[in-house]
Amino acid sequence: MKIFSKEQIYQGDKLTAQRQNISSTELMERAGIQIFNWLHMRMQGAQVPIHVFCGIGNNGGDGLVVARHLVTHGYNVKTYVVNYSDKRSKDFLINYDRIKNTTKEWPELLTCEEDFPVIQKEDIIVDAVFGIGLNRQADDWVKALFTHFKNSKAFTLSIDVPSGLYTDKIPEDENGVVQANYTLSFQSPKLVFFLPDTAKYTVQWEILDIGIDPEFLFTTVTEAELIGKYEVLSMYRPREKFANKGTHGHSLIIGGSYGKIGSVILASRAALVSGSGLVSSFVPKCGYTIMQTALPEAMVATDIDDNTITSIKHNIEADVIGFGIGVGTSKETVAAFEAFLGENKLPMVVDADGLNIIAKKKALAKLLPEQVILTPHPKELERLIGKWKDDFDKLKKAKSFSKRYKCILVIKGAHTVTVFGDKLYVNSTGNPGLATAGTGDVLTGIITGLLAQGYEPIVAALFGVYLHGRSADIALEDFGYQSLIASNVIEYLGEAYIDLFKQPEQPQEQQEEQ
Repeated sequence: MKIFSKEQIYQGDKLTAQRQNISSTELMERAGIQIFNWLHMRMQGAQVPIHVFCGIGNNGGDGLVVARHLVTHGYNVKTYVVNYSDKRSKDFLINYDRIKNTTKEWPELLTCEEDFPVIQKEDIIVDAVFGIGLNRQADDWVKALFTHFKNSKAFTLSIDVPSGLYTDKIPEDENGVVQANYTLSFQSPKLVFFLPDTAKYTVQWEILDIGIDPEFLFTTVTEAELIGKYEVLSMYRPREKFANKGTHGHSLIIGGSYGKIGSVILASRAALVSGSGLVSSFVPKCGYTIMQTALPEAMVATDIDDNTITSIKHNIEADVIGFGIGVGTSKETVAAFEAFLGENKLPMVVDADGLNIIAKKKALAKLLPEQVILTPHPKELERLIGKWKDDFDKLKKAKSFSKRYKCILVIKGAHTVTVFGDKLYVNSTGNPGLATAGTGDVLTGIITGLLAQGYEPIVAALFGVYLHGRSADIALEDFGYQSLIASNVIEYLGEAYIDLFKQPEQPQEQQEEQ
């Protein structure tokens, strides 16, 4: 799913009006009706007090449309105009007149804190104060209104974005942003829904289709995309009937040191379960018996040193390399990695201490193969690209790093973001249960295994991140957040593959109709 920028959304609205021969007011009516339908379907006429707070721009116009339809359907609704400026948009004024002609209870004008209404915990707030066009901080009394929303503990539904939240920068003041329980966003999600600094402003979000021009949606190239089930389904490559282990690639996992052989076991096993035809592990001597015992499906080669990797010499004919898990950063290991990079021509996935070695010795980044996949967690990313002031600065630095070294950066997090050049891919799967030791090693193995099977590097990264998160989501049903461990993610990887082809369950009422 494409994630459109603010400028692209404006362009899409304008083109839709032109191509469908409708006015901007009619498009606003369409959007407002969708919000109303969402509420009406869930409330079914319930007389819970609904407070609709409208700004004086187009987002406020959307709110007035919602309020008008709530009134005509007999809901217990109060409408307010948050009068933060003397300017009004054309479509706001049209819908202001329409609601005045619909009910004798005209919208109340709010100009200061003394005007704030009483809101009970059991009430509902519809937030339509600011939209995506906001480019400055809210006035202090408007910030106080948002705090009033929060203190009421009433369910807060925001239209398009929580008011006060920019689409392209971080808010200067947290109190200047509505804390929404739910946000209904038009046509596509906003990038700020997925970033650590800004995702906290809405607990949940949902997309409403307001009929934006299909050609515009299909042809417009966006900076960011949300990767979900239907995006990765087209990436999947089924096995042929006469496939054998030699036709699905040979993964070589290089890593481990004394006390950290487990990370290589996890990565190697994940590579196998992701579909790699063959998997070999290269570890220090201390890992030989452990690997042969714990993972009989994998082949093992060892360094001459007992406790760490000092020289990467082997006779394994691999198709792809996964490097760095548990390897340490000793001088001998750094030297071995540098010598290896000077000779290696195979595709690579680099994680953990492999990233830390590159961060310490930046010249090594130039030796990495083109489209190498780097999978840092936040601290490892900071060591690679430097400190950032906020999430937008982080993405800017990550894109610069990706372009400079022609690499793919998989920035692990609640919404893992894969960066490739100027393009951002936001993953939709995963949960807090992944915040446990070893899950990063599993991701390295999955991506390595996909690369071995012939997937293009960017596809392997996106597909691997999705499968990793989806496996954890399925495993969650049996283990919960606290008890999920890295091995469970591997165990449920097969279920994640099968889930790609499962049809969503229909609601009970639809099943009865059929």
